[in-house]
Amino acid sequence: MIVYSATRREFSQDVLFNRIEQQILDVFSSKLGHSTSNSEIQSWKNSLQYMNNVLTCGEIPDDAGVAIEYRIPQTSKRVDFILSGADQNNRDSVVIVELKQWSKVEKTQKDAIVQTFIGRSLQEVTHPSYQAWTYAALIQDFNVEIQEGDISLHPCAYLHNCVDSSVVKSSFYEEHIHKAPVFLKNDVEMLADFLRKFVRHGDRFKILYRIENGKLRPSKNLADHLASLLKGNREFEMIDDQKIVYETALDLAKRTEDGKKQVLLVEGGPGTGKSVVAINLLVEYTKKGLLTHYVSRNAAPRAVYESKLSGTMTRTRITNLFKGSGAYINCLGNALDCLIVDEAHRLNAKSGIYRNQGENQIKEIIHAAKFSVFFLDQDQRVTLKDIGERAEIRRHVAEAGAEMTELKLESQFRCNGSDGYLSWINSVLQIEETANPVLDGIDYDFRVFDSPNRLREEIFRLNNRNDKSRMVAGYCWDWKGKKHPDVKDVTIPEHGFEMRWNLDKDSSLWIITPGSVSEIGCIHTCQGLELDYVGVIVGEDLVIRNGKVVTDALKRSRQDSSVHGYKSMLKKDPDTAKALAARIIKNTYRTLMTRGQKGCFLFCVDAETNEYFRCLVP
Repeated sequence: MIVYSATRREFSQDVLFNRIEQQILDVFSSKLGHSTSNSEIQSWKNSLQYMNNVLTCGEIPDDAGVAIEYRIPQTSKRVDFILSGADQNNRDSVVIVELKQWSKVEKTQKDAIVQTFIGRSLQEVTHPSYQAWTYAALIQDFNVEIQEGDISLHPCAYLHNCVDSSVVKSSFYEEHIHKAPVFLKNDVEMLADFLRKFVRHGDRFKILYRIENGKLRPSKNLADHLASLLKGNREFEMIDDQKIVYETALDLAKRTEDGKKQVLLVEGGPGTGKSVVAINLLVEYTKKGLLTHYVSRNAAPRAVYESKLSGTMTRTRITNLFKGSGAYINCLGNALDCLIVDEAHRLNAKSGIYRNQGENQIKEIIHAAKFSVFFLDQDQRVTLKDIGERAEIRRHVAEAGAEMTELKLESQFRCNGSDGYLSWINSVLQIEETANPVLDGIDYDFRVFDSPNRLREEIFRLNNRNDKSRMVAGYCWDWKGKKHPDVKDVTIPEHGFEMRWNLDKDSSLWIITPGSVSEIGCIHTCQGLELDYVGVIVGEDLVIRNGKVVTDALKRSRQDSSVHGYKSMLKKDPDTAKALAARIIKNTYRTLMTRGQKGCFLFCVDAETNEYFRCLVP
């Protein structure tokens, strides 16, 4: 999506008559459904004045194309400035310019990471050349028009307030500068020459229109590319905060050589790339000869990953890489170099089938490794036994005498890159108040169906494309047909709807098993994994009454281990029990409703609840 597009001449007039920032803001608000900060508005005003000077100096053709705030498909990332036209050989060409208002940049010892003042504090950020290059790589990855339309892509960065080149042009960052040159305040003529080299003629073939409206390639699924990643291939370019987390984790692993135990806590919502960073760290640590495990409490991701790796490496090597969270009960202290804990919110105190082994999984993991990384989303805690919370991790780090670093992942790569959709879910499920109480203007395919049969038909239709669409539901029906495929578990009699829960033979592999679209999954078989489209059936454990979310854990199936112990807790401390159960139920549906990269379809068993959601859809 392009927020602002114009010819070079029209853009220059908007800048000259001091209306450029208002022009962008008007379209920004219209397309995205919300405004933005004063600092971003001021950045448009200031940076685009400098860009206009460069375009004038470079004598860029009047009919060249200008695009501002282009949102990269299926992500939440926006490109500052795009110039389109044709080069001297009449080949269609696009230049990406990452604009920075930084006046001072400081060096770090981490690849592609620099420090600069953001607000009033010195912060680590990606080098602008690395940022411009990875944005270009993402566009190249997703956009068929660029891949097949013979459009060349040329990234660069422009720090129009920065004079000192000693850091930003340091040989330490040479690899990234080579891919995307960086220009400073006094480099106007050099930047103008760079632009003119690739945009010698105007945008005669509507390049910007073709990019905006061109066909997109499907999003990459981590599981599908796992084998290639473990062979050392770069399948996912880590951008911005992902790169910072990755490089920080590599740096912290080195620090353990001094004998000091290190812990990194990384918080991030659904689709922020927690698992992508985790797998990339597993690959890099293993390549460096460090004894490293990928750890997950939830069996489904491990089972899917192991299945995808079958045939590419030995079973022994696979089991040595991927471990359950209860594997460290009797482990010697610092026996492993690194433990990478994905979905850390799912960690339990006790381990084993009967939850009677060990003391505390967080404590055991920290004890077992010189360096441990916890990837956490507290709003995906979905059972009463889950203990993975930042306060709990901090407590065990302190008791172990370890050093702790905390970072956040915020870039969105699921739900079509829509931060607004995730914010809207938090609001509508009344998890927290957000700036997105309505769905209007949010770029994500969310629909509410008046019949579960129609929802199923749509999921089946979309699944025919690539077998990446599934239905899930709250665990409000008993799993009677666990080993009997003829028994239909999930029934909604008033609609004549019947489907079975996923078969026991598929177990944790349900989400990738061919033909399993005819079965319904639950939180236990889909958390930590992703689909193209997800159809969600909301059971009677969550209803809306007079605009308020009302939860009832007693409406869950008695077989659902998520709420085991609720009745006894209810007798001892009813207020705490109800509050905790409400959080578990809301988190469950939040997690189910964020499994789809492209869309989520909803049907609520309760009529009032279904109408409530339907009225929220524009």
